[in-house]
Amino acid sequence: MRQYRIYILPLLLLAAACGSDPKPTESTNTPKEDTNPIPAPKHISYQLVNQYPHSPYAYTEGLQFVDGYLYEGTGQFGTSILTKNELETGKVLQQHKLENKYFGEGITVMGDKIYQLTYQAKTGFVYDKKTFKLLKTFSFDSKEGWGMTNDSTHIIYGDGTDQLYFLDPETLQKVKTIKVVDRYGPVSFINELEYIKGYIYANQWQTELILKIDPATGYVVGRADLKTLRQRTGIPAVSNNERAPEVLNGIAYDSKENRIFVTGKNWPKLFEIKLDN
Repeated sequence: MRQYRIYILPLLLLAAACGSDPKPTESTNTPKEDTNPIPAPKHISYQLVNQYPHSPYAYTEGLQFVDGYLYEGTGQFGTSILTKNELETGKVLQQHKLENKYFGEGITVMGDKIYQLTYQAKTGFVYDKKTFKLLKTFSFDSKEGWGMTNDSTHIIYGDGTDQLYFLDPETLQKVKTIKVVDRYGPVSFINELEYIKGYIYANQWQTELILKIDPATGYVVGRADLKTLRQRTGIPAVSNNERAPEVLNGIAYDSKENRIFVTGKNWPKLFEIKLDN
């Protein structure tokens, strides 16, 4: 853009009388340099590919696709279960019910074991993947347990804050912690998690967003807004009816076929979508 300097005659005369040259005015339109080291999250569009049946009674807290089957952990006191489901039909092939005192949360399948969190009991469970037999319980420091996934080396879980914790899968001791941030500050309400091609994808509770998180830095590098998915697929809006579909929650990845599945708490359908996978 061109800049024009306007000199007013009286000012020039005054400057000449004082023996000094007039100073050019500075442009107020000069853009400030962006010194924020955290890049703005990229917008990730979504495509709806397919849909499958899902139990409207499943208060989804954890979801993972392994060896052609969906593993799901559900919440609520008295009805929390761990299930192995058939994708095409939604049929429950295997299940384990938690004690009524536990509110089930995130799950992850790693090797021949299934790991599961509980909400506020500070207790987690490890099961045999094949039989669903409880192998052991473990405790964790966080006040609450939310989402869970793994990167083939560590168990990763969140507690609803802006923190994600990495655990040794054998000792279940904390190895490291990352803080989830974007260029505006900490990002909280990190819910269900899925590890996809080196990144952590996360539902953000009370939103229809899926966040893409760099596990090396904690930066939110991408954001997918799925708010139109409900309208497009006939999922009713969130209401006060406790049996009605609630928030979007649940991400599963089929690494062999490069497919992403999503659902929500008490949603009657599960959807295959394409993000940036």
